[in-house]
Amino acid sequence: MSTDPIEFDQLRDAHLTIDRVYRGGSRGTTADDPIQRLLPVGNQGGFRPAGSPLQRTVKLCVLYTSGVESDWPDHLDTTSGDFSYFGDNRRPGSQLLSTRRNGNFLLQDVFGRANADALQRATVPPFFLFQKNGVGRDVIFRGLLAPGSPRLAPEEELVAVWRTTEGSRFQNYRAHFTVLDLPVVRREWILDILSGDSLGPECPEVWRRWVNGVFTPLEAPRSLTVRSRHEQIPASQAGRSIVQVIWGYFTDAPHRFEGFAADLWLMSDSRVSSIDVTRPSRDGGRDATGEYLIGPRSDPVKIDFALEAKCYAITNGVGVREVSRLISRLRARQFGILVTTSYLADQAYQEIREDGHPIVVIAARDIVDILSSVGIRTEGEVRTYLRTNHPLPVSPQISIDRAFSPTDLTLADVSKEPFQPASESRIRGAEPSPDPLCDDVGLVLQPSSDQV
Repeated sequence: MSTDPIEFDQLRDAHLTIDRVYRGGSRGTTADDPIQRLLPVGNQGGFRPAGSPLQRTVKLCVLYTSGVESDWPDHLDTTSGDFSYFGDNRRPGSQLLSTRRNGNFLLQDVFGRANADALQRATVPPFFLFQKNGVGRDVIFRGLLAPGSPRLAPEEELVAVWRTTEGSRFQNYRAHFTVLDLPVVRREWILDILSGDSLGPECPEVWRRWVNGVFTPLEAPRSLTVRSRHEQIPASQAGRSIVQVIWGYFTDAPHRFEGFAADLWLMSDSRVSSIDVTRPSRDGGRDATGEYLIGPRSDPVKIDFALEAKCYAITNGVGVREVSRLISRLRARQFGILVTTSYLADQAYQEIREDGHPIVVIAARDIVDILSSVGIRTEGEVRTYLRTNHPLPVSPQISIDRAFSPTDLTLADVSKEPFQPASESRIRGAEPSPDPLCDDVGLVLQPSSDQV
């Protein structure tokens, strides 16, 4: 199967192939949009239906995502096939269902039918997911979507979430779809869909199975999860600016970053039971320790973990030496968490994965995503959170904005090779040492009662 990009003049008759690039035009206008040439939909917006949502005549619908909007972070999990998508009420001033393109109305309608019987599911329009490629108007086809998820209860598949922007509260939908296991959507089926016969002879078996109540997700587990530098750094300028604010805030008080890193770990997972942030003089190479719960809530198993925090500039990667320090302090049946405002360098990342070291990596992009998940999405909101929850000692030398302006930082800055001293040893072969004394505990962080 060819994976070459489909050129703009070949789009009208093209099939839709998973992860294939579809070229945009070169006129410099909205007519360059490739999606409107592939399918009879509009050339703007996230929701692009073929038909009217209000009149319930939608035959199919395109969902378009840039993949980089930090305020509304649509997310595709390629390992499980789950895709979470935010609706189109993204600014205050409108009711949940009163949006210009009626995208939220469409979500409410199709998820209602998807959770009814097979006759109702047969009337649900297929959804096609496209993502911005980053080159002109080129897009990538990411798959055929079915509303819902086999991993979630029906009431969790479509949820109205509250947001606050400039003091105004409003609601938007967060919807969960499943990418179905269909490598190619053939043009013949698209024509049948548009003619009103989505379950005709060209209908793929995975869609027919979903109509009958069975999900067949496209699951593509990674054999070795090693994220590149760009995958660990926020793709948007707004995200990079948030990381710059955090780094600047803690640069003159790096030990205070440890408490913030512990808070991030609590925010990221409700099964974190407790975290003890150790005093700097007694941490034994670990900035925090705690317990993580697995199993049923009524009888959980507790697993110990150790956390190490590295407040580095976004262009300065964490290398082998720093990770070796954490690994050597891990006890038996204990896992580690590395939290950094930068990224884990290629060699260090590769080796912890190849050697099977149980280390969770929370890099700069993850920090932005975690904060966004709890409603902290702008530089101002980050500053307010830091000053309120992690106040620094009064000092004229402390500055939130340091060294360089966030707006001067681009992805080109983080593409430079990190400095790696020639004397650095490999992580491979690092042996755990006896547990050091760390009985003196500083700050103790406890999750809210609904997390235990």
